[in-house]
Amino acid sequence: MKPTLQRPYVPPMGASRPIVSPLMPSVAYASDDPDRLDDLYEGRDTGHSYAREGHPNADLLAARLDAMEGLTGGIVTGSGMAAVAAVLLGLCSAGDHVIGGNQLYGRSLRMMTEDLPRLGIGVDLVDPTDLAALEAALRPETKLVLIEVLSNPTLRVADLEGIAALCKARGVLLAVDNTFTTPALLRPADLGADIVIQSVTKLLAGHSDVTLGWVAARDPALNERMRVFAVTTGMTPSPFDCWLAERGLATFDLRFARAQDTAAALADWLVEQPGVQRVLYPTRPDHPDHNRALALLGGQGGNMLSFEIAGGRAAANGFARAADGIAFAPTLGDVGSTLSHPPSSSHRALSVEGRAALGISEGFFRLSVGLEDPDALKTCIAAGLVAAEAAS
Repeated sequence: MKPTLQRPYVPPMGASRPIVSPLMPSVAYASDDPDRLDDLYEGRDTGHSYAREGHPNADLLAARLDAMEGLTGGIVTGSGMAAVAAVLLGLCSAGDHVIGGNQLYGRSLRMMTEDLPRLGIGVDLVDPTDLAALEAALRPETKLVLIEVLSNPTLRVADLEGIAALCKARGVLLAVDNTFTTPALLRPADLGADIVIQSVTKLLAGHSDVTLGWVAARDPALNERMRVFAVTTGMTPSPFDCWLAERGLATFDLRFARAQDTAAALADWLVEQPGVQRVLYPTRPDHPDHNRALALLGGQGGNMLSFEIAGGRAAANGFARAADGIAFAPTLGDVGSTLSHPPSSSHRALSVEGRAALGISEGFFRLSVGLEDPDALKTCIAAGLVAAEAAS
């Protein structure tokens, strides 16, 4: 059962108090004297000193996200990638080894393959649906495994429970980026993950008007190490963005349910459309990880789907132009649907052969389904398919 989101306590203002959290943009906070400041820094009292080290709006948002993921002590950061960096760079040192899923978000892959090695941290990328491959990649110096439950953009379903059991047996930390799935589909910490990451920018905030991340660990000592790293490197979230994200969370359950229902219907409809060669949606029987998806996600599929159309780049251009009621943008989780073309965005750094190995052709698209009328989305996509066929 998901926890109920409670309104934050706001000090009374005479006979009344505001029913929404106030926006508190102050950068600095005054104390009575040096002793009180000592009390604050040494944990004998609560409060704030300087916004880079924390502020009330970040605290309010962190408490909401902690409750949703079933954790405590979470840290709000200035972006989802800042949260990933707090894990990889805040917890790993030269000589450590890290394993990542081979279809992580593009910038996560870049950090693992380019930044970690230059800092003396070894990296291997493996298919998280293949537990034997991941076990074979483990070394004595392996410190951490980072996976996404649903891969981007092919929506493969990681063997989360198997990986969690393996990591626990080997004393390796398991970090899970739960952005695609969100706590509405599953809570990784309940299934053995040590660390959970969210790009709050996406479906949680849900309106494409904030850039934020969040990360929390089950071990308070890990939370403190990540917090110190985030403060030191200036991963400060904006109070205004935190305030907007907290507002977005109030409608998250409703938005998620509506978008998920529409995504499932669109997936079934797309399979029947001329020119569509493949549709990827976790609850469909033809999904390669269908049985695992049903068991892990409880019969839900989320708001993301991917599909492949016939033809090359000319067909892809024609489709994107004609389906102009859907924003062509490399993002997800908005109230409006967004269309992404991995070969020209998230996976453009890979070779044609590298993309082909992942099943990503020039006709491959990812759709983040929003709150529009399903029939209106079908009409828009159908126009795109007609244009794609004409351009082929």
